[in-house]
Amino acid sequence: MAVYTEVSDEALRAFLGDYDIGGLIAFRGIAEGVENSNYALRTTGGDFVLTLYEKRVDRAELPYFLGLMEHLAARGLACPTPVRGRDGQALRDLAGRPAAICTFLEGVWPRRVRPEHMAPLGLALARLHAAGADFVGRRPNALGPAGWAPLLEACRSRGDEVQPGLMAQLEAQHAAILAAWPGALPVGQIHADLFPDNVFFLPDAEGRPRVSGVIDFYFACTDLLAYDIAVCLNAWCFEPDGGFNLTKARAMLAAYQTIRPLDPAEAAALPVLCRGAALRFLLTRLFDWTHTPADALVTRKDPLEYLRKLRFFAQVETAGAIGA
Repeated sequence: MAVYTEVSDEALRAFLGDYDIGGLIAFRGIAEGVENSNYALRTTGGDFVLTLYEKRVDRAELPYFLGLMEHLAARGLACPTPVRGRDGQALRDLAGRPAAICTFLEGVWPRRVRPEHMAPLGLALARLHAAGADFVGRRPNALGPAGWAPLLEACRSRGDEVQPGLMAQLEAQHAAILAAWPGALPVGQIHADLFPDNVFFLPDAEGRPRVSGVIDFYFACTDLLAYDIAVCLNAWCFEPDGGFNLTKARAMLAAYQTIRPLDPAEAAALPVLCRGAALRFLLTRLFDWTHTPADALVTRKDPLEYLRKLRFFAQVETAGAIGA
C-alpha cells in the first residue's frame, strides 16, 4: 500500500496546468513503497511519477532531497529528475500535501538478487558518492547513531513481545556499537536506503544486468560514505536461508573501488558500520511492528530478520570476512 492520499482527476488536471509537460492521459497509484503516495503519471509529454509527501516527511527537508536528485542527475547518475513548473519551482501542493513530479525511469528491481547484480550495484553506489561530492546541501542522518537511543526507548514497553529478552540484547548491542563507532572517515551525500527495490536494472547489449536507475532518495543524508556500503552489505548480501554471501559482497566492493577506493580506515570500520546499519533497520522495523495497528493497510516488515544480521556482523572480526 503506497497511496494514502487520493487525487481527483479535476485536481490533477489543475495541478498540471502549472507545468509544460502536456495534458493528462492516465494516472494510477503505485503499490510499492511505504512512506509517500506515488502515482504513475502519463501525459501527452511522456511518463512521470507524481509523489505526494505524507506526514512522516518534513516539508522543510524536501528541498534537500529534490535538490540532491537534480544535482546527481545533472552529473550523469540515472535517478529521478524533479520537473520544475513554469515558475521554476519543483515543489508545490496537491490534495493538501506537498507534491512533486519527477521523470520516470525504465527498469525492474530484482526480486531475487543474483551475483551478476552486484558489480553494477557497486558502480552505481560509487558514482552516486562521486556525483554528490560537490553538492552544497547538508542533512544530518536522523536515523544514524544519535537516533537509535530514542527508538530503543520508544520500543521498550513492547519490544519483548516480538521475542523474549529482545530489548536487553538490543541495548547491549547498541552500547557496543557506539563504543566502537568510527570518527574521522570520509563524509558525503549518501542514499542510506539502497535496498533492491530502490535500484532498477535492464539488460545490456550482451544480456547482463546494468543499473538503469536509483530511486527513493527520501532517507538521503550527509554521513559516512562507508556507511552506505554497510547498508548495501546488509540489504543485498544475505540469502533467503540467512547465510551471508561473500561472493556477492566481494563483487560489489571490488566494483565500487574501481571508482572510489576505500582508504584503510574505511575498510577496517566496515564490520562495525554493518552492525550499526543492521541495528538501524531492526529498530525502525521494530518501531513499526509495535506501533502499527494490526488492521492497518501498511505491511509490517519482520524486525527479527535484522536481529539475525546483527548477530552475524557482531561476530565478524576483520573486514576481509565480509569482502573488503
